[in-house]
Amino acid sequence: MTTELTETVPTTLLIPLHVSYIQSLDTKKQDLEYWLTEHLRLNGLYWGMTALDLMHHVEALSRENMMTYISSLQHSNGGFGGHHGHDPHLLYTLSAIQVAVTLDAVECLQVDKAVEYIASHQQPDGSFYGDTWGEVDSRFAYIALSSLSLLNRLEAIDVQATVAWILQCRNYDGGFGSQPGSESHAGQIFCCVAALSIANALHHVDRDTLSWWLCERQLKNGGLNGRPEKLEDVCYSWWVLSSLSILGRIHWIDRNKLISFILSAQDPEHGGISDRPGDMVDVFHTLFGVAGLSLLGYPGLRPVNPVYCMPEYVLDRLNIPQPHLKWNETK
Repeated sequence: MTTELTETVPTTLLIPLHVSYIQSLDTKKQDLEYWLTEHLRLNGLYWGMTALDLMHHVEALSRENMMTYISSLQHSNGGFGGHHGHDPHLLYTLSAIQVAVTLDAVECLQVDKAVEYIASHQQPDGSFYGDTWGEVDSRFAYIALSSLSLLNRLEAIDVQATVAWILQCRNYDGGFGSQPGSESHAGQIFCCVAALSIANALHHVDRDTLSWWLCERQLKNGGLNGRPEKLEDVCYSWWVLSSLSILGRIHWIDRNKLISFILSAQDPEHGGISDRPGDMVDVFHTLFGVAGLSLLGYPGLRPVNPVYCMPEYVLDRLNIPQPHLKWNETK
C-alpha cells in the first residue's frame, strides 16, 4: 500500500522556507518535541547545517556558535555526547567530526582523543560497539571508517578485519543487514557499501544483484521504501540512492517520479520536509530529501558525496580518495 498524491503539492524546492525552518529549530523550546529529541541535538546540527550547505546557505547558522557547542560535548574519553548530560556514542562523534570538517574547524576538536575513542570500540572480529554498553551494528562499522577517513587516521584501526566482518552481514539477495544473519535493509546497505568504498573493497559487492534489489524499492508514486512491503519514506531517497550512486546504477530508478515525490513532502507554509506527504516535517527528512535531490542533479543544489553525505567540495578540499569512482570506470 502506498500514499497517493491527490492534493495540490509543491513542484519546486522551497529553499527560502527550508532555510528559515532550519534556523528556527533551536527557538522552539516551548515545544515538547524539542525536549523529547534532546539526545539528537548534535545529529540535528549536522542534518540542518548540511542541508543548508547543499542549498548554498551554510552561513545561515553561526560557525562560531556551532563549534563552541560541539566542543563542549566532547567527553574526557574523546567521544561526543548528543547534548549536554548525554553519554558519548559513535553516532554523535561522527556528526561532530562531519560538522567540524565541513566548517574547516577540526582544530576545535581534540582529534587524537576522538581517534582513540573510536579505535577503542573495535572488537577482535572487526565489528564495532556503538558505545560502552556493547551494541554491535553495521552502522557503527561505517561510522568508524567514515570518521577516521575524514580525519585521515584510518591506520588507527584494523580496516581489513572490519571489511571481513561487513562481508559476514551480506545476504543472498546482495544486500546487507545490521549484523550477520539480519535481513537486508536499505539503511544498512548504505552503511556497508559506503564502508566498503572507504576501505577500497567494493569488489566484494555483487553490483547488479544488489542494484536490482535497491531499484525495486521504488513504488508507483515514485517514493522509495527501505525493504519489501513497507511504505515509501523520503529518507530512503538518500539510503537507496546513495548506494545506487556508489554502485553506478542511479539511472535504474525513475528520476522524475522520485523528484516529484520528494517535493510533494514539503511544508509549503513553514518549510521542512516530512517522511511522506501530509506528515509533520523534521530536520532529518529535510536533509535526506535535499541530499536525494542533489544526487538526482536537481538544479540549484551543491553536489553531495554519496559515501559521506557531505558536500563534494569538502571532500575535494581534503583530497579524500573516492575509490567508487575508479571502480565504476572499470564496470
